[in-house]
Amino acid sequence: MDRQPISQGGYEKLREEIRVLDEERIPEVREKVAEARAEGDLRENAEYHGQREMLGMLEAKLNQLKTKLSQCEIVDKSKLPKDIITFGSRVTVKNLGDNGQEQYEFVGPGEEDYTGEVMKILTTSPLASGLMGKKVGDQVEIQAPIGLLKYEVLAFDDA
Repeated sequence: MDRQPISQGGYEKLREEIRVLDEERIPEVREKVAEARAEGDLRENAEYHGQREMLGMLEAKLNQLKTKLSQCEIVDKSKLPKDIITFGSRVTVKNLGDNGQEQYEFVGPGEEDYTGEVMKILTTSPLASGLMGKKVGDQVEIQAPIGLLKYEVLAFDDA
């Protein structure tokens, strides 16, 4: 599997999330499990079972984040080509289906954000994968879960 690009900021964000889970949240829940266990009969102890379930979910999240981080490679965006769309590019495209314009920034794991005016999407998404390496004026067809998407690249720059 290819390593996924990530910015230094995204890497630090994931590391901090791992630290908080590992050093704060999980020990806190383990303590609550121990307190609930000390209350006696575990068969009818809803607090114990609830905290055990929470502990399992937090440990699964921690393992998921560690795996994600291990598959990343910090990329210095200043060393990437400037004449084609790459990791870190902010792209303006025209949807050839409805002529609407959309803006995307291609980011690494942990940096995605689908709520802003410029959506930050993973470089591994079908849309980003289809636009990587393209230039202004290029038209692309991208097979996505919602069907065939057709775009024209209007502009891009480094975010």
